[in-house]
Amino acid sequence: MAQDFERDIQRNVGTSSATLRTANSDDAVISIRCANVTTSTINVDVFILNGGAEYNLIKGAPIVSGGSLELIDGGSKIVLQSGDTLKARSDTASSLDIISSFVDAIST
Repeated sequence: MAQDFERDIQRNVGTSSATLRTANSDDAVISIRCANVTTSTINVDVFILNGGAEYNLIKGAPIVSGGSLELIDGGSKIVLQSGDTLKARSDTASSLDIISSFVDAIST
């Protein structure tokens, strides 16, 4: 069975959490790149929301002006189960661009 690769692009994420993905099956997160689009350092949270609780992938990570942060590298993956929501936010309004990639409906 072929894998279904998908992506989500979010622009100017700020202090309100942006939804990157809500899993409707078992999905694999294969990349999350966060880029600071402001002229000052920002702090970023990326987390999975499950049953109303936040489970942090990274919390308060600083990204310098013009810099970026790759959260998943070296072939690592994070599995989202049905109903999990991957979210991100910054401590600064309209400061964060995020590109994330997924494999939808992991085949067995």
